[in-house]
Amino acid sequence: MDADDRNLLARGRVAARLPAVDLERARRFYAEKLGLEPVDERPGGLLYRCGDTEFAVYRSTGASPGTFTQMGWQVDDLEAVVSQLRRRGVLFEEVDVPGLRTRDGIAEIDGNYPGKGARGERAAWFRDSEGNLLGVGEPVV
Repeated sequence: MDADDRNLLARGRVAARLPAVDLERARRFYAEKLGLEPVDERPGGLLYRCGDTEFAVYRSTGASPGTFTQMGWQVDDLEAVVSQLRRRGVLFEEVDVPGLRTRDGIAEIDGNYPGKGARGERAAWFRDSEGNLLGVGEPVV
């Protein structure tokens, strides 16, 4: 087996999949609250594109536990994004656990992946209409 055979997944693209008990309710949430429209759809699934990445929301009989971040966006101006989403009715989570505390919905996080060239991250979390926990983050350089 050569190096190319061992790296098949590394050459692939990654896309998140988010469950929705009510797909039409999810479509409305993503359109009205996040300003996103599907770029494609199939029976039981909606495909969204943000930048050069994609994610799908699919009809599921199982609900998300919403106990961890399932997908996140990296943005250049966290305050502007949080402000815009709040005006659209998005509610941000308040977190107060050891090592992580939000103030007005935004957390200051020490450390970041060295390859990203940042010393930390500022982040905020919200839930979609289906209980999926989504995050928005801005690197702190």
